[in-house]
Amino acid sequence: MSENTKVLIETSLGNITVELFEKEAPVTVANFLAYVDDNFYAGTIFHRVIKGFMIQGGGLDADLRDVPSKRAPIKNEAGNGLSNKVGTIAMARTAVVDSATSQFFINTAPNTFLDHQDETPRGFGYCVFGQVTDGMDVVRAIEAVPTTSVRYYDDVPSAPITIFRVSRIAAK
Repeated sequence: MSENTKVLIETSLGNITVELFEKEAPVTVANFLAYVDDNFYAGTIFHRVIKGFMIQGGGLDADLRDVPSKRAPIKNEAGNGLSNKVGTIAMARTAVVDSATSQFFINTAPNTFLDHQDETPRGFGYCVFGQVTDGMDVVRAIEAVPTTSVRYYDDVPSAPITIFRVSRIAAK
């Protein structure tokens, strides 16, 4: 039985349970849990959905306005040996290696090209920090929704997919 922390992501299409890998990505997991404990994710949406790639959320509201991050960007732990395989959760970031704040994505395909390759900005990768343990059917349902372009955003679900809450699951 795993001793890792688990969280429940409650969405308008159902619930997703994620096990967090604190040993492999301590800074990333601590950052994510701080946002969870602040109830930051309530009312954010999955704003970017690309079939055969990933679903991304945790930083925009239903009107596609940025929800300001409450913390400074964190160190990228992509070199932790974990791979962006199907069902893993990873931190979204800009082209700047250490720019991740609150946004995350769940891989819906084996996206090993997002793994840490080297120390260059292009090859650094995206930090995996957990794995979906229940609710992959919900991830697939989100992945399958129709998308559109809105202003300068592409791959936006035609109808908002709301994150109602992300909360810790009590250890048994």
